[in-house]
Amino acid sequence: MTSVRTAAIWRGLQAELDRRAADGPLRIVDAGGGSGGFAVPLACQGHLVSVVDPSPNALATLSRRAADAEVADRITAVQGDAATLAAVVGDEVADIVLCHSVLEHVDDPAGSVAAIRAVLRKGGLASVVVANRAAAVLAKAIAGHLDLAAAALADPDGRFPGGDTALRRYDPAGVVALLTGSGLTVEQVHGVRVLADLLDGTGQSTDAEHPSDDLLSLELTLSDRLPYRDFATQLHLLARR
Repeated sequence: MTSVRTAAIWRGLQAELDRRAADGPLRIVDAGGGSGGFAVPLACQGHLVSVVDPSPNALATLSRRAADAEVADRITAVQGDAATLAAVVGDEVADIVLCHSVLEHVDDPAGSVAAIRAVLRKGGLASVVVANRAAAVLAKAIAGHLDLAAAALADPDGRFPGGDTALRRYDPAGVVALLTGSGLTVEQVHGVRVLADLLDGTGQSTDAEHPSDDLLSLELTLSDRLPYRDFATQLHLLARR
């Protein structure tokens, strides 16, 4: 059963994997892939995944998860970051590059996207997930922090004062411009967690074990539909080199 929180991401990725099924195992690079939430399931499908992450602890967890899933031979753990991706794994080596929840934290997002493009083979696909500015504003307002909501709305990077861990948040136009500026062609934009975060505390399960079919179906429907897509917690873009 697919988690409601990642359903839109997996739908886009799986469509690409299915489209290229005749090509055999794909070479996938997961920039900032941490403990392997995407890498291990992809390896379980038979693909070869290199996870590049700056955290040795996260990579150690990845190695344990890969061993437990009996896919350690298909996963390579490499310490590094998105900005130096090409130097770590090489140019034009990947059929797919994942960059999930990374660009809101790096010092040079344009440089990181350029590195992603360099790693992709011609025709390869980048799967990019970023924090959505509109969702952060609404979340603060709903929680009663109207001052923080107003601050995030006014700030050019969508940040709020007092402990914000993100360096920036994006709106759809801004992240599309970032990717196209590095020579990628954006094919799809989805909302991620349109409903999932709103349902926390309501009794509706959004985990991988027990989400209802109705909830999963509605989440996927809203992920593509305006204006709901643009209020999702995250934005997921599929961009082609």
